[in-house]
Amino acid sequence: MKKKVILIVTLILLCFQMQAQTKPTIYQFKVQDLNGKTFDFATLKGKKILIVNTASKCGYTSQYKDLEAIYEKYKNKNFVIIGFPANNFLWQEPGTNAEIATFCQKNFGVTFQMMGKISVKGKDMHEVYKFLTQKKLNGVLDSKVQWNFQKYLINEKGELEQMYLSGVEPTDAKIVNWIEK
Repeated sequence: MKKKVILIVTLILLCFQMQAQTKPTIYQFKVQDLNGKTFDFATLKGKKILIVNTASKCGYTSQYKDLEAIYEKYKNKNFVIIGFPANNFLWQEPGTNAEIATFCQKNFGVTFQMMGKISVKGKDMHEVYKFLTQKKLNGVLDSKVQWNFQKYLINEKGELEQMYLSGVEPTDAKIVNWIEK
């Protein structure tokens, strides 16, 4: 009887230890897309994800072109881009979700997934960005969203791997090599 109890306690402790070693993932989140439909990150299991906060009136807005180019090149190779419009930096994304959708399509032919406008910093920071920016939630790194078009790379397991500031182009070798590896 005593051996059974010890065995059961040991198994329970091993289960807790295994859970503690599992990194948190992006798959826990559901968000609204530009059309107001629910998007579940769990549908992206097995894919690499580039998450980027966007704005239509920013010096980096032209990065939409390169984002679309890498999406087109790698979308059939388990790679997706998720854009989050945000108006956190000098009011550079003032439009409604419908206006943002029209702008992205008309000016850059964006076909990658765009979510509804959110906040990426401050007291009203969206839960996805809390996950991306807080090591206690993502298990990897702390960061601050410093400007529009900051990029977060999520691996096929849904785990945060890396962050790149706005000045790093979507077609930079560091990002392309990550997609291809």
